[in-house]
Amino acid sequence: MSAKRFTLLLFIFISSFTKVFAQRDTIGIKTIVTKTAQYINAYPIEKVYLHLDKPYYTAGDTIWFKAYVTIDRHQPTVLSNIVYVDIANEQDSLVKILKLPVVNGVANGNILLPPDVYKQGNYHLRAYTQWMRNFDTDYYFNKNITIGNAIQENINSAIDFKKNASTANKPVAVITYKETGGAPVINRKISWSIVNTNGDELAKGKGTTDATGNYTVSLTDATNLQNATLVANLETGKKEKLDRFSLKGAGAGYDVQFFPEGGELSRIAYKAINSNGLGIDVKGTVTDNTGATIANIQPQHLGMGAFVLLPEDGKSYKANITFPDGSSQVFDLPRIRPSGISMSVYDADANNLGIKLSANEPYFNANKDKVYYIIAQNGGAIYFAAQTALNTQSYSANIPKDKFPTGVLQLSLMSERGVILAERIVFIQHNDELNLSLNTDKKVFTTRQKVRLGVLAKKGAAPVSGNFSVSVVDESKVPFDEDNENTILSNLLLTSEIKGYIEKPNYYFQSKNANAAADLDILMLTQGYRRLSYRNIILNKLPQIMLQPEQNGLQISGMIRNTSAVPVPKANLRIQIPIKKYFAETLTDMDGNFRFTKLDFPDSADITLNARGNVNSRNLVITVNGEPYQPATKNVNAGDEVPDIDNAFKNLLANSKKQYDNTHTLKEVVIKAKAIVKKPSHTDYSALTGLPMMADQAISGERLKDCPNLYICVQTAFLGVFVENNNMYLSKNMSNSNKLPVQIFVNGQPVDYSFLNTIAGKEVETIEVFKTDGVSSLNRIYQSDGIVSIITKKPPVGQKVTYQQLQDMLPKGNIITFKGLGYAVAREFYSPKYDVLKQGAFGGDLRSTIYWNPKVKTDKITGATSLEFFNADGRGTYRATIEGFDADGNLGRYIYRYTVK
Repeated sequence: MSAKRFTLLLFIFISSFTKVFAQRDTIGIKTIVTKTAQYINAYPIEKVYLHLDKPYYTAGDTIWFKAYVTIDRHQPTVLSNIVYVDIANEQDSLVKILKLPVVNGVANGNILLPPDVYKQGNYHLRAYTQWMRNFDTDYYFNKNITIGNAIQENINSAIDFKKNASTANKPVAVITYKETGGAPVINRKISWSIVNTNGDELAKGKGTTDATGNYTVSLTDATNLQNATLVANLETGKKEKLDRFSLKGAGAGYDVQFFPEGGELSRIAYKAINSNGLGIDVKGTVTDNTGATIANIQPQHLGMGAFVLLPEDGKSYKANITFPDGSSQVFDLPRIRPSGISMSVYDADANNLGIKLSANEPYFNANKDKVYYIIAQNGGAIYFAAQTALNTQSYSANIPKDKFPTGVLQLSLMSERGVILAERIVFIQHNDELNLSLNTDKKVFTTRQKVRLGVLAKKGAAPVSGNFSVSVVDESKVPFDEDNENTILSNLLLTSEIKGYIEKPNYYFQSKNANAAADLDILMLTQGYRRLSYRNIILNKLPQIMLQPEQNGLQISGMIRNTSAVPVPKANLRIQIPIKKYFAETLTDMDGNFRFTKLDFPDSADITLNARGNVNSRNLVITVNGEPYQPATKNVNAGDEVPDIDNAFKNLLANSKKQYDNTHTLKEVVIKAKAIVKKPSHTDYSALTGLPMMADQAISGERLKDCPNLYICVQTAFLGVFVENNNMYLSKNMSNSNKLPVQIFVNGQPVDYSFLNTIAGKEVETIEVFKTDGVSSLNRIYQSDGIVSIITKKPPVGQKVTYQQLQDMLPKGNIITFKGLGYAVAREFYSPKYDVLKQGAFGGDLRSTIYWNPKVKTDKITGATSLEFFNADGRGTYRATIEGFDADGNLGRYIYRYTVK
C-alpha cells in the first residue's frame, strides 16, 4: 500500500475552485462554511452552568447556587434574561421550579429542602433557558443531587441487588435495616410493592426482617424494572418507615460497546459498563474466525480502552470478554465493509493534531482523484476547512492545534456531495483558563475566628475584571470526590458538549493526573456528538423553533372569549399586581389574544385580570395561558446516584442530626380526642355520582401548600399523566394520535385546564384522579378519558360563608385573581459574626457551608478583591472554591484549603 504525505490547505472563504466543483450535485467547501456560519448565527448555542455551595445535602439544608448563562464561546449571554432551575425526585416528578432573572449572564438563587418534602434519596437538578428548550435536553445543565434525611430517619436503610441461583440466576433485592447505632432491625413487619412510572402496581408482598435486619424481594422480571420503584414500608412501633428504592440497578449484568475510529475497523475503542451505567474493568482477547488471537484487551480507564485491529478480507472477528465477577461473554465485532475509507486522529503531539486518511483498495479504485473535505468545528464555528483529492490510498497530515480554542473539536471527512464519511471528536486543551487564586494571611485558624480571604484574577499576567462565586465548606463534614466534581470547566468545556453520561468528568481537568490526556482521548472515541449536522445544514433542514428567547422580562398572556367560546377582539383588560403597586391596561388583538410584557414580580404574587370595563362584560371569560413548562426528564447522570446514602454520607448526616437537636426541643403535648370528621371527596357532588368509590390516586392539600398555582404543580404531583396543548392526558395514551383529554372538575363543576391557574395550592383540600369513570358515563358526556376531581377548602363548620367566599368557590369569568410564577426571591446567605460575642455565646455552630457569596467581582486595574467571614465550631480542613468567568468568556476555577483548630 502506497503512502504519501501531503499538506492540507485552509480554504475558508476561498474565491477560486477546481474544476471538480462544476460537477453536478457537488457542494463547494465555501458553501458549507457559509451555510454553517449562517446556521450558528440563526441558532446560537446557549449553555447554563450552576455552581453549588457543596455536592450533596441533608433535609433541612439549603442548596445555594449561582447560574452562569453563556453564549458562543462562553461569553455572558445576551440572548435570554430568564433562567429556569428545577429539581425532580427519583420518580422523575418535579418537586420545585424556580424562575430567575439573568443580568450580565448570571443569576443566583437557593432551594430550601424541608424534611417533609425532600425525603432521603437522589434528585435530578436541571437548569436551562426557554431558548434551550428548542433543542435536545441532554444539553441542559444536569446534575444528580443526593439528599440525606437524618431528622426523620431513626433507622438506616440500604438496598443491594444480587443474583440468586434458586430463581434461575435472576436478581433479588436485599433491603437492610439498621438502627442509627448500627444494630440490625430484626423481626419487624414489612410490606412492599413495585410500581412503574405511571403508578401502576407490578408486584407486592409482605414479610418480616431476618436476624441480620435483611429482607429479600425476588425480582423475576428485571427487564421491565429499569424504570420501576420498590416502595417498602417497615413497621417501627411509632410510625412506618417509608422507603422508595429505584430499581435501575437491578437490570441484567453488563454491556460492552465497540467504537471503530473514524468509521472503519482499525483502532477500536470499547466501553464496558454495569447496569448502573458505571465503567467496569474487563479483560479479553480478539480472535478471528479461525480462532487465532489478533489482539489483547486490557483495561485503561473507567471501563474504557482501545486496541488495534488490521482486518483482512473474508475474515470475521469476535471479542472474548471476561467481567470482574469472572463471567464471560463473546461479542461479534462490526463486519468489514468491502469498500470504505476511514479517518484516524493522533493527539499525542502537544502542538499538532495528526490526521490519517486510509482507503481500502476497492474504495480507492472506485473514487481515485475525487475531491474530499476535512472540516473542524468547535461550538458550531468552523475553524478549519480543507480539501484534497484522493490520489493515494493513505494520507497523513498535521494541523496546528493553535487554530482551535480549548474544548471539544469535531473533525469530519466529507465527500464533495456533502455526505459525511467519517467523524472523530477530540479534546483540545490549551490550559488557557483564568489564573484564579485565593489566599489568607495564615494557614491555621481557630474556631469562630475572622478570616480575610483574598481573591486575585488574571489572564496570563494581566489583571481581569470578572464575575465569580465563592463557597467555603467544612471538609470534615462534606468530603469531596474531586474527580467526580461537576465544575465550570468540566461542564462548559466537556459535558455540555457531549451526549450521554460522563463518569468522573473533573478527572480530565486535574494536572495531577498524568494519564488524563490519554484517557480523555479514549473518552472522545467512545462518546457521541450530534449538536451539529452538516447534512441537515446543507439540505436546509433547520430546527423547528417553538419557543423564542425571553428578552422582555416576565409575561402574562391569554385570551378573552364570550360565554359561547368565541374570541372577543378589541376587548379592554386591566392587570393589577398589588405587591408591586403595578397597574396597566391593554386591548385584545383581532383574535381575542392579550399579552402583558416587561413585568417584574416575585413568585406567587397575586395578579388580578379584570375585563369588567367592557360592554356585556358579564358574558366575558378570561383564559390565561400557562407558563412555559419543561416536563421532567430521565436523570442522564443516573450513574452518580448513591444507593446507600446512610453509609456514604454518615459524617454529614450525623452533623445534621446534631444540628437539628440543638435547635429543636420537645414540648409536652396533651392529646385530646376529636370527633371524626368525614374527609371531603367526590361523593359530595351529585355531578360526580357513579365514579369509583376509591380514586386511583389521591393527593392531599398539605402536599401542595407551597404550590403557587395548580396549573404548574399538578404536572409534578400526579403520576401517570402528561400535559400537551393545554390539556391533560393519561400517560397510557401518549402515543395515541386520537387521545382524549382528562376532564377536570373543581368542587363538582367542569373546568378546562387553564382554569387551574386561578387555584393556589394552599386553597386545595384534596385532589382525586380516576383512570376510569365507573358507571358515571362522564367520559362519554365530556368526550374525555379520565377524571380529576379537585376540592378546595371551605370555611370551618359553623362559620358563615360570605358572598365573596362563595364567589371564590365558583369558577371566575370576567375577573380572575391567580398566583403568578414570578421570580424566585433570592435569600442572602447568613454568616454569623463573632467579633464581639464571647466564644460559645451561641449554641454549637455546626454549619457545613461556612460561607457563600455569589456576587464576587474583581476590577480590571488590580484583578483583586477581598472577602470576610467567620469560621464555625467545626475543626479540621476548610475548603474554599472560586469559579466564574470574565466578559470575554474566559473560565476559571481554584481551590484553597486552610486548617481550623
